[in-house]
Amino acid sequence: MKETKGRIIFQCINYTILIICMIVALYPVLYVLAASLSSYEFLAQGRVGIIPMGLNLEAYKRVLTYPMIGRSYINTLFYTVAGTSISLLLSILGAYPLSRRYFPGKDFLTKVVVIAMLFSAGMIPTFLVVRGLGLYNTVWSILLPTAISSFNLVILKNFFEQIPYELEESASLDGCNHLQTLFIIILPLAVPGLVTIGLFYAVYQWNSYFPAMIYLRDRELVPIQIILRDIVIQNQTNDLSIDLVKGSDQVSESIRYATIMVATIPIMLVYPFVQKYFIKGIMVGSVKG
Repeated sequence: MKETKGRIIFQCINYTILIICMIVALYPVLYVLAASLSSYEFLAQGRVGIIPMGLNLEAYKRVLTYPMIGRSYINTLFYTVAGTSISLLLSILGAYPLSRRYFPGKDFLTKVVVIAMLFSAGMIPTFLVVRGLGLYNTVWSILLPTAISSFNLVILKNFFEQIPYELEESASLDGCNHLQTLFIIILPLAVPGLVTIGLFYAVYQWNSYFPAMIYLRDRELVPIQIILRDIVIQNQTNDLSIDLVKGSDQVSESIRYATIMVATIPIMLVYPFVQKYFIKGIMVGSVKG
């Protein structure tokens, strides 16, 4: 197909805007990476851009060898893997019935989910429920209160609705019950949607720190984001400020940047592996059939 002049102009403008957005998004990441790898002298002089100057790994050594960092990192990995698994399972079990046209009360329950997406009980009632159920200061206080996102459930419901109903009828004729139909027939066809929703849940769990601030009292249970917040925002972490951030301001600054990269890189590395599912999953799940 021959491209018209107007389409060529549109593509040029579109690519220009996308490149600008990419630069705006990448620059802070490249700067933090360069600052975490640069020597303290260049950082103090403000000479560091997106390329490290005077390669120095001391900040990473001090961050990665500090016991609290290692423990909180393991906690974050656990919360991310366990939280994403629980959230996906509950979302599947909630979205699949709502996507079936024969399910009694489907329309009413869908409206309840949408209302829950727009309104929440608030922090204090949620805290009282968590404490009343005996979840306070346990890992379950991080995993269960935010296990299901109404927004993600609606997207997954719409994705299930795109799967032909005739497949379910065929499975039923072959003797499959509802659970067998779901796990043997439906889920393999819904991989793009599941990967997309799983990525949403994983990113949320990895970056989440506010629930840990409210529900966790034991420092042995806190995620890496709490340590990152203490270093970057408060610049004090009780005994952490003595052992990890002691020394010159330049050393402290490098450690802050190194902590940011340590907490950011793992979740960034996940995206290239799920990118091929992401666009298809979000596009199909966002359109009601």
